[in-house]
Amino acid sequence: MASVPEFPEFKAIELEDRDFIRDILWKYQPQTSELTFTNLFIWRTHYGIQWSKYQDWLIVISSTSENTGFAFPPIGPPSRLEVVRLLLKWLAHEKVQKEPRIERADQILISEIQGASDLLVEPTRDHFDYVYRSEDLIKLAGRKYHSKRNHIHQFEQVYSFVYSPLSGELVEPCLALAENWCEFHRCEEDLNLLEEWEAVRQALNHFESLKIEGGVILINNKVEAFAMGELLNQQTAVVHIEKANPEIPGLYAQINQKFCEKLWSNIPYVNREQDLGEPGLRKAKLSYFPDHMVEKFKIRLT
Repeated sequence: MASVPEFPEFKAIELEDRDFIRDILWKYQPQTSELTFTNLFIWRTHYGIQWSKYQDWLIVISSTSENTGFAFPPIGPPSRLEVVRLLLKWLAHEKVQKEPRIERADQILISEIQGASDLLVEPTRDHFDYVYRSEDLIKLAGRKYHSKRNHIHQFEQVYSFVYSPLSGELVEPCLALAENWCEFHRCEEDLNLLEEWEAVRQALNHFESLKIEGGVILINNKVEAFAMGELLNQQTAVVHIEKANPEIPGLYAQINQKFCEKLWSNIPYVNREQDLGEPGLRKAKLSYFPDHMVEKFKIRLT
């Protein structure tokens, strides 16, 4: 890769940065779904992702427009209290941010800055990650998962399907499915869905370079569902993307179960990311009964 930018110099995130950034993130063993190279890369346009190195810490910022950017938590060894202060003051005075802040901070960072009277910490529920026991998502055992098992059973009674690992030749059919999904949900009328569609495109188009895992469900040799994810830490996989033909009942339940069974059966937990405060998505994520939530916080100067 090119030379590493030293704070306060930044560069836009690119594929060539993957190994350098991923090594830092993996050493940190993150719990929050944002902290994978894949997530930062596929959402780089939406968030205006740029990165830098300050001493032992990776600094990532969102710089979408003049006064609305923010910083992600600095990643590296403890204690990060002084680098948090430095970053917030830099956002305030050098970047002239309207609301200088660090977003998506995890509980580890909050414990490191606890007691600092010049910092204000606020939980951001809409960004909490849902984390499930992989065994629960695979076996769907017990009364609470009765409806999920029923959805899968009804699907399997109607459709003959094949699960396959995502490979290069299946990328185009996955893109076609995602485009059809977008038409069905009228993405052109919803900026959030349009931005998600761009992230899905980035993940699929750079699937092999990003070195993430994927799986598809084929019905009559046609891709009707796919999922993509990777290891977030040694104990947890993260599912970045999951799409299914919305006109096939039970298909989402099927791809969820199969993707976990085929790829994450030896990993204790699966992080299925946040709900962004969207009521339907929150209901769907709660219906799988998360083992725990990964709390996230906003940090500001008082």
